[in-house]
Amino acid sequence: MNIDFEIFSPIHQIQHQLFDEQGLKVFIKRDDMIHPVISGNKWRKLKYLLKQAQAENKTHLVTFGGAYSNHLLATAAAAAKFGFKSTGFVRGEEVNNDTLFLCRLHGMNLIFTDRESYSDKPALFKRNFAKDNNAFFIDEGGASALATKGCSELIDELPETYDHIFCACGTGTTAAGIINGLSERKLPTQFHGIPVLKNGEFLRSDIDNFLERPSEYHLQTDYHFGGYGKVNDELIKFVKQFVAETGILIEPIYTGKMLYALYDLATKNYFKPGSRILAIHTGGIWGLLGMKDKFTKI
Repeated sequence: MNIDFEIFSPIHQIQHQLFDEQGLKVFIKRDDMIHPVISGNKWRKLKYLLKQAQAENKTHLVTFGGAYSNHLLATAAAAAKFGFKSTGFVRGEEVNNDTLFLCRLHGMNLIFTDRESYSDKPALFKRNFAKDNNAFFIDEGGASALATKGCSELIDELPETYDHIFCACGTGTTAAGIINGLSERKLPTQFHGIPVLKNGEFLRSDIDNFLERPSEYHLQTDYHFGGYGKVNDELIKFVKQFVAETGILIEPIYTGKMLYALYDLATKNYFKPGSRILAIHTGGIWGLLGMKDKFTKI
């Protein structure tokens, strides 16, 4: 089967009094609309990995993630769509939740793994699948040079040049791809990565490892809200208000933190009046399934 399909990722303007007062034009690229499950950067990161698996005649995708991993779910859905078998190593003790239910529904076999073993993924893969010639290793989050290649193609889809691009960062793979795309096309756009992990400056080395050439970019590290998967009432209120005002569904793990950062920087006069800013919606809205209790408390 051909590992490809038409990308549908429109760009919508976000209307808000704050942006009018600051003289800003803010837009959001709706990568969440690429596919109901293989959405956002998940599809972009998996595209060339799946093509490589197919070229090597591999039929079994093996990957890694936490119990609420959007990457596991996207890989399971991609495997089902394109005719692969799939296995996911899940970090931590055995649990049942909505995300893992959907992984299983798409045919993924799940192997729960203690955290120490999980920390060495290549060894874990080798120990379990060394004799399976059909098995194809995909790192957690899809992190790889092939994934950055897929993410870099986002820049080709833009109808204009923006002054700033904002994107959430987990592994740094998507950020590196976008930076590579900007650099390759010699665009003057300033890229802002929003690490969703505590002390996110460490992502700079991970991003730099995937850059095709040295490039300047910004990491806004003050918007992690305590670390990966951590939220507070202020962030939840922001997400609820944004969804209610725009009709654009976001979650608080990635895109919610990224948009909060953009709005907060606007209130601090960070941007020059007249700036055109693009936020990247990286999908992952299934992450809301693991956060339902946070929303019902507010």
